[in-house]
Amino acid sequence: MRVAVAGGTGMVGEFVVAELRAAGHRPVVLARSHGVDLATGVGLEERLSGSDAVIDVTNIVTTRRKTAVDFFSRATGNLLAAARSNGIGHLVTLSIVGSDEVDFGYYFGKRVQEALVRDGGVPWTVLRATQFFEFPEPLLDNRSPVVMMPRMLTQPVAAQDVAEKLVEHAVQGPSGMAREIAGPERLDMVEMTRRILRSRGRRRLVVPVTLPGKVGNAMSGGGLLPRGEYVQCRRTFDEHLASLGRTMTTGR
Repeated sequence: MRVAVAGGTGMVGEFVVAELRAAGHRPVVLARSHGVDLATGVGLEERLSGSDAVIDVTNIVTTRRKTAVDFFSRATGNLLAAARSNGIGHLVTLSIVGSDEVDFGYYFGKRVQEALVRDGGVPWTVLRATQFFEFPEPLLDNRSPVVMMPRMLTQPVAAQDVAEKLVEHAVQGPSGMAREIAGPERLDMVEMTRRILRSRGRRRLVVPVTLPGKVGNAMSGGGLLPRGEYVQCRRTFDEHLASLGRTMTTGR
């Protein structure tokens, strides 16, 4: 299969591209570095031509509702239009467990994205995943001695497990709202951050932050946990930490 990957240069996207190649498929990366701007649609039609399916793992780093809604409205709308005109048979979209329940700014963008996909005229699958093991790591890349981390009760999952499941869905064909996926254990994001720092041998103060009102209560009280039947992935957070240690040792 020829499978286009929207956001294929991001963290999850790179795993998706590697998984597609390992399974003998032909990935096509849709990203600015490959001549495609999803927000404007520039280069999208040409790059998408000849693909059998699309896996959408696009992302924007923001907590603002308007920014998230504007981005996902434009990017998803452009992707759907190009998919329809190219006769794409399947669009697989990555979303977030709890995004329909927790009124956090970024999640409003994911709600808009899901609604567009459902009504977009392209056979579809939406896969909701819990937060990734890698979620805290971008916040640790600055030099500040203090890390502000929101209190979040989650059942985190390895980004690689998510990528494998996305590829599996792309091959199987459209299934609508797929069963949610999560990792094997419930963890607090603040403690996860501290454990990542310890595994790196770094000393930084992690300050827990409770978001105000219903959003904070939902995030810390289980609103981001899977509901009903879900797929439990196999990789553990301890295994993720061990892989970080190996990366530091080998320098890769």
